[in-house]
Amino acid sequence: MIFSSMLGLLTIPDLSSRIFSLTLDRSMNVIAAASSATPPPMPPSFKTVRVIVKGRVQGVFFRDWTVENAKQLGLNGWVRNRRDGTVEAVFSGKPESVQEMVERRCRVGPPAAAVTKLDTFPADEVIYPDQGFQRKPTA
Repeated sequence: MIFSSMLGLLTIPDLSSRIFSLTLDRSMNVIAAASSATPPPMPPSFKTVRVIVKGRVQGVFFRDWTVENAKQLGLNGWVRNRRDGTVEAVFSGKPESVQEMVERRCRVGPPAAAVTKLDTFPADEVIYPDQGFQRKPTA
């Protein structure tokens, strides 16, 4: 929720990602409401996948290597260690770049890694094209 002043603009995002702007008068009555702002649509040619990488993938700079490689390929998303010893990532971008990252790069990993298994799943989250690629805390 965003308040610009006690008598000004109140912005409340709802569950469908629309933004409602309410203008309040001095007696706190709503005098105007509008909705329309929505997040930018995902380009139709984008692909988003979630991967779990197993093997010797923690303590070998796998996350930093993943961030660097994803940025080189123009991908958006994130990477993190998991408490079970695996690395989890979500990649979103051009289908050929996602495939390159998953099949050619993550399947091998950085020099000190030893990838034994790579599981790929459809992603159930939305990654927007301007989000960039981030390293997340361990989950």
